[in-house]
Amino acid sequence: MEAIGTIRTPYKTKQDCPIQPLYTSGVLGRVEVSEQYAEGLKDIETFSHIHLLYLFDRADAISLVRSTFLDDTPHGIFASRHPCRPSGIGMSIVKLIRREGSVLIVEGVDMLDETPLLDIKPYIPKYDAIPSASEGWTANKPWRQKPEGRE
Repeated sequence: MEAIGTIRTPYKTKQDCPIQPLYTSGVLGRVEVSEQYAEGLKDIETFSHIHLLYLFDRADAISLVRSTFLDDTPHGIFASRHPCRPSGIGMSIVKLIRREGSVLIVEGVDMLDETPLLDIKPYIPKYDAIPSASEGWTANKPWRQKPEGRE
């Protein structure tokens, strides 16, 4: 799989990087789409939010069962959003502020600076929001800061 661009954020280290876009309100980033794919951005500005799919290119070793940021109890990697996964693919929903040619200015970034961008998809509430969805093991887990030294 080839990157289609680069995501620019203020986060230079893993420790500085937040764990979910929900907790980065007001933090702006730039999604720089390679010129060869710029035409594919036509009409993207008609959406308020977009899905970014990207590569966890600086994640540590893959571990199929591990503790997460929210819980010290180990969970299966596919039952979490942990970055140390076999595919190395991350996903975030961000607010689209504006488009400047082949660059998207977004709010709510939670990835490291210079993260390889794999794909962009529009967030469409009538398809993407499922009010009856279960929260799984994360239900009733309070949000907490990223534990020190834990990826």
